[in-house]
Amino acid sequence: MIRKIVTIDAAKCNGCGLCVKACAEGAIQLVDGKAKLVSAVYCDGLGACLGKCPVDAITVEEREAPAFDEAAVQQHLTGTGKAIPHAESDPAKPAFSGCPGSRIMNLSAAATGPSAPTGEVASELRQWPVQLHLVPGQAPYWQDADLLIAGDCVPFAYAGFHGNLLRGKKLIIACPKLDDKTGYLEKLAAIFQQNRIKSVTVAHMEVPCCTGLVRLAEAALTASGKTIPFKDVTVGIRGQVLGDN
Repeated sequence: MIRKIVTIDAAKCNGCGLCVKACAEGAIQLVDGKAKLVSAVYCDGLGACLGKCPVDAITVEEREAPAFDEAAVQQHLTGTGKAIPHAESDPAKPAFSGCPGSRIMNLSAAATGPSAPTGEVASELRQWPVQLHLVPGQAPYWQDADLLIAGDCVPFAYAGFHGNLLRGKKLIIACPKLDDKTGYLEKLAAIFQQNRIKSVTVAHMEVPCCTGLVRLAEAALTASGKTIPFKDVTVGIRGQVLGDN
């Protein structure tokens, strides 16, 4: 049938997850860091998610789609119904067809593969992706996480980055000077708001432009309405820690 239904532009989507929360029918979920329509039969086409998208990635179009099924929605929300295939997908394609660099991976200690060769320092990275544009707004590994937000240059300047800063934390990296910061505030605020973040550490270089990362994180924390323990670590260009508060 021809009817109104939500369409999501994956190229624009930043994975903030605000639309997921706005959809009472559960028609939208985050898949590999992008918002996806789970099945057309769950979407009523009213567009409650439209006003929640900070990057205008969602539109309501009138096109051919299966009819909205309220009974299926109730079964979907309660987990009592039979799984319905993704109505927008091509079954001939693999489950993940996006850029391999943005595929979400939980690199738990048990899944990191062989240990580092003798004499080398083992990586403490426990999730992928890490760049702020690419990380999802919601992910299992954000729950009860100690979050490290680091400037792009910090790991190169600070030799103790993995052992002293990253260990035991989940990572987000960004450059407050060179990145296109569109959506950064909304993405961070969504991560703080929609997940159980235990603490936030911001590690930045001593150069003035990098302190913008601290202001971004503080603004996002305020926008989230949550109170989360916050630490600011300043790294010098010679690799020393200049401040930790």
